[in-house]
Amino acid sequence: MNIKLSAALLASMSAIVASSSASAQMWTPGSEIVGQSVQVNTNGTVNTVYFDQGGVARIMTPAGNTVPGRWSTANQQLCLDIGTGSAECWPYRSAFQAGQVVTLTSNCNVSSQWTANNTNMPEQQRMPERG
Repeated sequence: MNIKLSAALLASMSAIVASSSASAQMWTPGSEIVGQSVQVNTNGTVNTVYFDQGGVARIMTPAGNTVPGRWSTANQQLCLDIGTGSAECWPYRSAFQAGQVVTLTSNCNVSSQWTANNTNMPEQQRMPERG
């Protein structure tokens, strides 16, 4: 009976470990940039886009003006809507990495270079604090 119990416990623990490993590898689009900013260079003009909580976006222009908007992710796209009637969307198939330039072409056929200033790391990858 102890052998069966041990085998069941081992199988249960293996399932938990496999589940934890799978969730550590899963990526939720937008999770790495929420609360962060990204520099977007389009034809030499660099705007800084802040991806705030709740889908709120703030776009800072080179002149220091703030353009309010909304951001969302769906269907492997990252979309910005500044209230002009339609959102501009870019392909979004992997997480942004801080400091890494990514060239994306929007559904408006405009190419831009996106550079995340900072990103959020999944909890599983954070280093433990030393006290």
